[in-house]
Amino acid sequence: MKTIRKLLLIIAFVSGSAVISNAQEIGVRVGDVSGGSVAIDGIFSTTQFSRLHANISFGDGVGADLLWDFLYAPLPDEAFNWYVGVGPYLGVFDDSGDTDFELGAAFEIGIEYRFVNVPIALGLDYRPTLEIIDKTQFHWGGFGLNIRYVFGK
Repeated sequence: MKTIRKLLLIIAFVSGSAVISNAQEIGVRVGDVSGGSVAIDGIFSTTQFSRLHANISFGDGVGADLLWDFLYAPLPDEAFNWYVGVGPYLGVFDDSGDTDFELGAAFEIGIEYRFVNVPIALGLDYRPTLEIIDKTQFHWGGFGLNIRYVFGK
């Protein structure tokens, strides 16, 4: 079972790294993340109004999130955008030599501000999760602050 967990973690890490390496925005996310309290945060646009939002997190363990923000729309002030998304998350924790594995779905709603003259985006989001494997439970936490560099601006 430990071999399967390690293999799934490696697959999640490689997949997340591939998405983040082609990101159009990259930065950090601090707050409640699936693997701890700090994450490498990347955005990859798929269409004008949708995108992939990937995180590889560290802290209490290692985690990977890959969310599809299917609604990404500007507010009346074009510097502000809001988004809603959903996607899988994976977390592996090591508590006192006992490995804990989590697999589930993460939901996301947030708002971000893109500076006009500086290639920086600041975002604040709420990300509750539904853990399916190891236990079945809903986690209500999940607030986070995103600070990202915007490429090509």
